[in-house]
Amino acid sequence: MKSRSVLIAAAIAALSHPTFAEDKILNLYSARHYQTDEALYANFTQQTGIKINRIEGKEDELLERIKNEGANSPADVFLTVDAARLAKAHELGLFAPVVSKSLESRIPAHLRTEDWFSFSTRARVIVYNKAAVKAEDVQNYEDLANPKLKGKFCSRSGSHPYNLSLMASIIAHQGEAKAEELARGMVANFARAPKGGDTDQIKAVSAGECGLTISNTYYVARLLRSTKPEDQKLMAKVGVVWPNQGTTGTHINVSGGGMMKTAPHKEAAVKFLEYLASDQAQRYFADGNNEWPVVDSVKVANPALDSLGKFKADKLPVKNLAMYQTKAQIIFDRAGFN
Repeated sequence: MKSRSVLIAAAIAALSHPTFAEDKILNLYSARHYQTDEALYANFTQQTGIKINRIEGKEDELLERIKNEGANSPADVFLTVDAARLAKAHELGLFAPVVSKSLESRIPAHLRTEDWFSFSTRARVIVYNKAAVKAEDVQNYEDLANPKLKGKFCSRSGSHPYNLSLMASIIAHQGEAKAEELARGMVANFARAPKGGDTDQIKAVSAGECGLTISNTYYVARLLRSTKPEDQKLMAKVGVVWPNQGTTGTHINVSGGGMMKTAPHKEAAVKFLEYLASDQAQRYFADGNNEWPVVDSVKVANPALDSLGKFKADKLPVKNLAMYQTKAQIIFDRAGFN
């Protein structure tokens, strides 16, 4: 009788061990803060029975937290925006390689690495004031350095990941010398010192403070979808160009994530990453921030993005954006693009 009691106690203890419960919990560290994500996560739980415990914060803060938590970190999956930030997590040794036929078959090779995956894309476009700049004069990123645009270009900081990734793509395609030539030309054309975010630049262009800027498409789409009369009036004054359509294509960046090396619920983590590549999740994930799905067969009905028309996207592997981040920062610093 005693031995039977011992066996029952051992069985109960074993079932309560994390390895038995690991597919029922997922600890998600996310830098995404979109309302549509609520439905995204609720559907995952409904389909799998896995409960999501979410920790939200800014990208750098979350990375620092995971690093400080070390081997005892409860984080299973880290989601963030921009290839540079995903690469930083990789460089810190936080991600674990993931082998998944589903992820490999659904996510294009240039939008994934061995340990992190893109789940949506955004493009960096040229936004210009229709009354001050001609569209034919700003068809390529290289045109931003044209002396005829002197005093007309405005931008956010050169140290921001969005601009660093763009410059990294220029380095990858054209080399450091051409990239520095572009950076110096952009600085020479400044209408003002870099400040604010992409939305601030679009507003400045519309107001005539600048003639043109560069912006991620989701900022443009947000303003286009706005029902505020002031936003509608603002967007009526600007035009949008898909740069480099005759060469490499428009620069693309991503939102994505990966499984933590110390993840206590690895099976659940892989299931979640695979879920994010499913048709239903792709629509929620991408449209939550006015972006595009990475799975080619998935279509999102977004009138604002559709109004911008189709374009040729740069197919540079996302890992290359990370590869040249440091050089991009050095070039911007040398050019005075602060």
